[in-house]
Amino acid sequence: MMNTIRNVWRCGAIFLLLSAAAKAEDNNTVRVFIFAGQSNMVGSDSKVNDTKRFPPFAGLENAQTGVKFSYCIGRENKTKSDGWVDLQPVNNIVGPELSFAREVTQNIEAPIAIIKCAAGGTHLGGDWNPDKPAGFAMYPLTLDLIRSSLADFDRQKIAYRIEGFMWHQGENDMFNEEYMSNYGKNLANFLANWRRDLKTPDLKFYIGELCTKTIWGMDLRPRMYAISQGQKAVTETDRLAEYIPTSHVGVEIGGGVGLHYHYGTLGQFEHGVNYADAYLRTIDKSKINPRPLKTWPYQNGSKIKLFVLAGHRNMEGERAFVQELKTLNEELLKDNEEVAYKYSIGGGYKVSDGWEPLGPAGYYDTFGPELSFGHVLHGKLSGSIAIAKFTHSGSQMDDWTPEGSMAKSRHIYPRFIAFVKESIKELQDKGHDVELTGVFYHVGENDMSMPPYRTNAAKWLHATVAQSRQDLASPALKWYVSQQPPTGDERVNSIDVTSDLERIAAADVDLIHIKTFDLPEQEKKLVIDTAGIVRLGELIAESYLKQQ
Repeated sequence: MMNTIRNVWRCGAIFLLLSAAAKAEDNNTVRVFIFAGQSNMVGSDSKVNDTKRFPPFAGLENAQTGVKFSYCIGRENKTKSDGWVDLQPVNNIVGPELSFAREVTQNIEAPIAIIKCAAGGTHLGGDWNPDKPAGFAMYPLTLDLIRSSLADFDRQKIAYRIEGFMWHQGENDMFNEEYMSNYGKNLANFLANWRRDLKTPDLKFYIGELCTKTIWGMDLRPRMYAISQGQKAVTETDRLAEYIPTSHVGVEIGGGVGLHYHYGTLGQFEHGVNYADAYLRTIDKSKINPRPLKTWPYQNGSKIKLFVLAGHRNMEGERAFVQELKTLNEELLKDNEEVAYKYSIGGGYKVSDGWEPLGPAGYYDTFGPELSFGHVLHGKLSGSIAIAKFTHSGSQMDDWTPEGSMAKSRHIYPRFIAFVKESIKELQDKGHDVELTGVFYHVGENDMSMPPYRTNAAKWLHATVAQSRQDLASPALKWYVSQQPPTGDERVNSIDVTSDLERIAAADVDLIHIKTFDLPEQEKKLVIDTAGIVRLGELIAESYLKQQ
């Protein structure tokens, strides 16, 4: 009897594998993707004309003639395609569907189509409620759009299947106590209703994280956290729902203090890539670009100076693009096989495969100051060096403190210390004597733009430095703390954060405060562009060399 059961199970498993293989090899059926949500799904505050400012996404301002697009976008004044058109920007703004489509079509042979229904300021608890739609009644509106769009395919005898549902929404639910506390329950009901109404019981959902780099990620931290917990409660129990991190993507730079609510042009394109990467993983078409060291660059038993880089959006290099290095400093484009490089960036969104050669390795064709930093040190220091970099551009300085904040999932400190310890141990396990030379930390850029964060920045940094020395068993561990010119605005100028940092550095011989106030002129507040990131790396390396 048991052998019979095993044989039945094996036959069933083989059938499922063969069915999956046949499905994957079907390159004629149109893959239909649904994009829905509120303003950060619409593409609010993005600008088609800004596309040219971001080299990795050049060309996305043009129509993608091979991709069908059906849409209904907006609140009171809706913009509709009224049938299928070529995929293109709508109303001079860009959405995540543009970069998603390009990324997917470059990696699969089957045609794709996108149905998009989104409106800013809408609630899951009300507008998108499947049972009692209120306000703009987004659920029935979207259902009608999907059904009518697919009916058009039926009339044309075009074979299709609904492949995935991309959802980005939640900011407005956090302003309603009932909606906020029930977000997870409402989201689970939302997914179940779509699967029922579209007759797709196995429909995969991709749930976009609310970006913590925006102003709401700071002043409404508890409410944003509550929504994220509701989202994660669903994605952790629903095997066909995946939580898609977005807090590391670019965010529009606003007026005044620079903080903003929306992704803007760059963030929208990166947002779309996130969904594409997740989908391609689902169908086992992940883009893997291995960067292994050809040979281990250090002699057996040799001593290695380990430099740890850490920080937020500019230590990641949010707006530094490899394409611009070709004219700025082409030498930095080359992998340096003599310097081992290990990284965890975006809060773990991208992690190196062990130690790699020092070179451009950021997501979205970006890079940080590690390239010019390593280039300067490698040319000036005798002996071996290695670089380990740990960043999360969607974090603030309180996330790096030993106690963290109430948003426990954003607690960076334990992961940072574990990363440093792991880096040291890996080098020691290879037989090397490791000198932890220092932590090179670029202070939080967003923190400089909001009074409570700017007021507490030095205190938070001091707590992090002190505890790290204990946890890494290095009481004289040097911290090199770089600071760009803090945000200038009447709302924050009365808080002299530079003097606060100078005071803690004056009281700590092993804390070196580096004022990088002579960077190339920057177009935007908060973020540093390609030339500035290259110069930042040079400045922190030169500061280290002056200490020797």
